[in-house]
Amino acid sequence: MLDVIVALVPALVASVWFFGARALVLECTCVAACVASEWASRRVMGRPDTTGDLSAVVTGLLLAFNLPPDLPPLLAAVGSAFAIVVAKQFYGGLGYNPFNPALAGRVFLLLSFTGAMTTWSASGWVGAADLLTTATPLPPDAVTTATPLGFAKGGIRAGAAAFAMTPSLCWRMFLGDINGCIGETSSLAILAGGLYLMWRKVISWRIPVAFIGSVAAYAAILRLAAPAVAMPVSFHLLAGGLFLGAFFMATDMVTSPTTPAGQIIFGICCGVLTMLIRTIASGSYPEGVSFSILVMNAFVPLVNRFTRKTPFGESNA
Repeated sequence: MLDVIVALVPALVASVWFFGARALVLECTCVAACVASEWASRRVMGRPDTTGDLSAVVTGLLLAFNLPPDLPPLLAAVGSAFAIVVAKQFYGGLGYNPFNPALAGRVFLLLSFTGAMTTWSASGWVGAADLLTTATPLPPDAVTTATPLGFAKGGIRAGAAAFAMTPSLCWRMFLGDINGCIGETSSLAILAGGLYLMWRKVISWRIPVAFIGSVAAYAAILRLAAPAVAMPVSFHLLAGGLFLGAFFMATDMVTSPTTPAGQIIFGICCGVLTMLIRTIASGSYPEGVSFSILVMNAFVPLVNRFTRKTPFGESNA
C-alpha cells in the first residue's frame, strides 16, 4: 500500500498543478473521510482497527482522483464513506471485498449526484485549429466546459466529424492540460507511477498492457471502418481515465484475477467494455473505464476458476 501511495504522488502533484487548491482539498477530504469511516465502522462492528494498513488512504486518493475539481467536499466525504463502509467493510474488510471500493464510491456518486459529478470548469483546451470542420458543430459552451470524451460523445450523437489530434493537442492531453477528473488527466504522471509499481513488482504488466492494448486495437478497427467519424487511437488512449484505471484500479490485487491467463482475459474484457460504452451513441455516459472494471470484478471468481492450472492427476471441477 505504501508503494501505491508513492506511485500516486506524481498524479497528485499534477492534479494540484492543473486544478489548484481545490484538487488538494478534495484529496485531503477523501483520505480523511476514508480513514475515519474505516476506523468507525471497524469499531462499531467489534473488529480490530485496520487503518494502519494504509488501504483506506489508497482508496481515498483513488476516489479523489476520479472526481471533478468543483465537486463539493461534502459529497466527496459521502462517497468516501460509501466506498469504505458499504463496498469494503460490509463484506469483511480488505481481502474480502468483490468490487474496487474507490470505483464503487465513484459510481455511487455518479448515480446519486449526476449533475455535480458531470459539471466541469470552463477551459480553452479545444481551439479552432484543433478541430476538423463539422457539418453540425457543437455550441461554444459545450466545447469549453466538456471533457474530451464528453465532447466526442456529443459529436457522435450529432453525427459530427471527428476532430483532429494535432501534435499540440496530443501533447496537452499527455501532460494533463485538459478538462477531466483531477487525477486522471495527466497520462505522463500516471504512467510514471505505473512503471514504478511494475519495477517494484507490486503489479504485473499483464492487466495494464491487455487493457490499454485492447482499447488501442478496438479504436484502430473503428478508425479503419469509419475514418470520418471515429476518433483516432491516440485520443482514446489519452482521454479519460484509461491509464489511471489500467495501472491503479484494474490491478487491485483483491478484485483482479490471480492467474496470468486470467489477468490478460480480464484486461482485454475491460478494454472492450470501455470502448463499447464510449462509442455507442445511445449510451448515457462518455466514459466506460469505471463501469467496465466493476463489471469484470464480478467475473473474477469465474476467470480464476477456468484459468487456474490443474495439478496432474486432479480434477478441475
